[in-house]
Amino acid sequence: MNVILTKAGLDFFIAFGVVMGGSMLAGIGSVFLLLPPTSMMLSTASNLKIWAIVAAVGGSIDPMRVIESNISEGHLSPAAIQIAYIAIAFLGAHMGTEMVKLICKGAV
Repeated sequence: MNVILTKAGLDFFIAFGVVMGGSMLAGIGSVFLLLPPTSMMLSTASNLKIWAIVAAVGGSIDPMRVIESNISEGHLSPAAIQIAYIAIAFLGAHMGTEMVKLICKGAV
């Protein structure tokens, strides 16, 4: 159980960090390119959300294979755990996107 919670926590923070870090760096880059940083950060955060989830759960098609193979064999527990990892990664990416929106709210 401890391993499952540890991986879930890492998935959350990896997805959160991908969105926050990517959008912050996009904001810094937009300043150098004389573009509006707020709009660049907001669009980057929403564009990175799906990629943050993919990066957090493994970065490939393997999580989908785990779900498919376990369900076809009748083992629902590993498939449910993998779906939970994806949901937790989504929560991290969504929270990162909302945090960027909150940060940029004062500048808009």
